[in-house]
Amino acid sequence: MTTPRALPAGPLVAFYGDDFTGSSASMEELAFAGIETVLFLSTPSPERLAAFRGYRGIGIAGVARSRSPDWMDQHLPAAFGLLRDLGAPIVHYKVCSTFDSAPHIGSIGRAAEIGARLFGGWIPMVVGEPSMGRFQSFGHLFAMAHGRGFRLDRHPVMARHPVTPIDEADLGLHLARQTDLPIGLIDFVAMKRGQADTRLAELLSAGDRVVSIDVLDPETQIEAGRILWERAGGQAFAIGSQGLESALVAYWRSVGLLPAAATPSRPARVETIAAVSGSVSPVTARQIAFADQNGFAAIRLPAERAVDPAAWDATVAEAVQASLAALARGASPLAFTAAGPDDPAVGRLRDAVATSGLSAELINDRIGEGLGRVLDAVLSTAKLPRAVISGGDTSSHAAAMLGIDALTAIAPMAPGSPLCRAHAASPDRDGLELVLKGGQVGTDDFFCVVRDGGRP
Repeated sequence: MTTPRALPAGPLVAFYGDDFTGSSASMEELAFAGIETVLFLSTPSPERLAAFRGYRGIGIAGVARSRSPDWMDQHLPAAFGLLRDLGAPIVHYKVCSTFDSAPHIGSIGRAAEIGARLFGGWIPMVVGEPSMGRFQSFGHLFAMAHGRGFRLDRHPVMARHPVTPIDEADLGLHLARQTDLPIGLIDFVAMKRGQADTRLAELLSAGDRVVSIDVLDPETQIEAGRILWERAGGQAFAIGSQGLESALVAYWRSVGLLPAAATPSRPARVETIAAVSGSVSPVTARQIAFADQNGFAAIRLPAERAVDPAAWDATVAEAVQASLAALARGASPLAFTAAGPDDPAVGRLRDAVATSGLSAELINDRIGEGLGRVLDAVLSTAKLPRAVISGGDTSSHAAAMLGIDALTAIAPMAPGSPLCRAHAASPDRDGLELVLKGGQVGTDDFFCVVRDGGRP
């Protein structure tokens, strides 16, 4: 066996997340492995970067998943250039572990093209993450739901996603709809037979630029990390879910470059928290229903009112008052816009947007910002120490309304959604404990777990 490439001083991984919840998942993988990591909620200034000097994982939470390829052309080159200049050996474009994307919105292919121009070389792609219930086999992605595994194009959530429904589980074919870059695959059979390097050489000789790497168990996860670390070059641009960080950590530990991390301490329980949700996932719907029966007050915001700014302002104000009333009687407020994909609210919003003639992107941004305004007002009035924002696209816009600019991980709550410490110029926000939850993350009691500081 060749001598492993040493971990250099300075940053090890620099990443840009295509939504906020996914970004916090990558931070979690690094931070709880003992790699001090900060996640900025917008592109940091040199002065803000200097405040976190010495951190070895540096991320920027973005909104590319809900944006067009033209938007990416305008915004991603500068973000990628900043991460490149940090000098980290791995620069990661972080995507959802269910590969949410389409040619017209959240195009992973366009991000790959921008990265290819800036970095050159080949682009490793690692999406599978077994601890999250994501498994890639022969290039096809499978994801767990309700305790069962589904091929991605038959997944009960992703096959019906309201923005980027998935009809192709082969990630190479799915990505090929978004880019002309040639795409190859290192499958798990080659990895288990010790033939991954030979396969990689064949793919690169054939001109492939993006190389998808199977991950379905600890052995392939370590091997994926080895390929990333030992074969991707001096500074590599890579694409993947938080499984990319998991693979790197698994490999570093397997060869003694990284010790086992200490178990994070469990945070204290708090009496009440505040939460907002713009997710339409059935997972979140069950979580809202469970919370409503266990110390929370579920407060619905009619999202169709967002097509009218004045009506939406009134809706936000009503939700703030309802949330404060819930706190007064000892309940934790949970303001939400829909309870799953079958909620009639989803159809009402779709019809309202179509009738208004406004873009869905504009209305979705307005909804996310409105939920952020609800949370901001409740936190300002009630001085609560802990909060949750649920929904990938929602988190991106709602978190921006809170006046915080960075997060560091405190403790795990559910895979992919750690409890974080907020960093902000305002003393009222600095130190807030915040969880950004993806729509498909967590068990039914998730909101209660966050309130209680985790499970015993």
